[in-house]
Amino acid sequence: MNIDIASHLGAIARVVEDREYQGHPVKVVVASRAYDTSPDDLWNALTDPARLKRWFAPVDGDLKLGGRFQVKGNASGTITACVPQKSFSATWEFGGTVSWINLAIEPTKAGGAHLTLEHLCPTSPHWDQFGPGAVGVGWELGLLGLGMHTRSGAARDQFDEHAWGASDEGKQFVTDTGEGWIAADMAGGESGANATTRGRATIAFYRGEPPPGTQHPGTTDN
Repeated sequence: MNIDIASHLGAIARVVEDREYQGHPVKVVVASRAYDTSPDDLWNALTDPARLKRWFAPVDGDLKLGGRFQVKGNASGTITACVPQKSFSATWEFGGTVSWINLAIEPTKAGGAHLTLEHLCPTSPHWDQFGPGAVGVGWELGLLGLGMHTRSGAARDQFDEHAWGASDEGKQFVTDTGEGWIAADMAGGESGANATTRGRATIAFYRGEPPPGTQHPGTTDN
């Protein structure tokens, strides 16, 4: 399968910002990019279990407003808002913690579809240690797979993310995306020293080179 890494890296936008959610401060990790497909097709790729398992992971449950879902080997949650063909929100429950995701689709002037993904993370020692790349890198692996899927429709099992991630090409992708999140962290107000230290810790983990004593930083490593 053709893996167009340059296309993804050239299309992705990364933002880190502070926000208040449910009366508490949160850090918001925003990843957005356009896809060369229609908004309806992109919505279907994001919400149809038969397609989700082809580019993301098997997802079981009741995929409608108020329904519970389970991503195989990963997070579970509840769908808290849904505007069909346009947006949905959900809790993201992993490792005993709860965060929140928002996804929104808009048509592009070129006839494609623009996806914005937000992951709202509670401030915590975990965030202090690993920063936005802890979720950002994992999501970008998924967004890369989504681009491959919408472009070709090929089955996910033709692309083994874990095997590819261990390759030189995969490790370079992790490094490039991780460095991108370091830059976004600094643009969001974090000091260069802190952003770099925690960003490099996350890169090392995703490359299979965890620093001594490092815990699992990601919640979207699927």
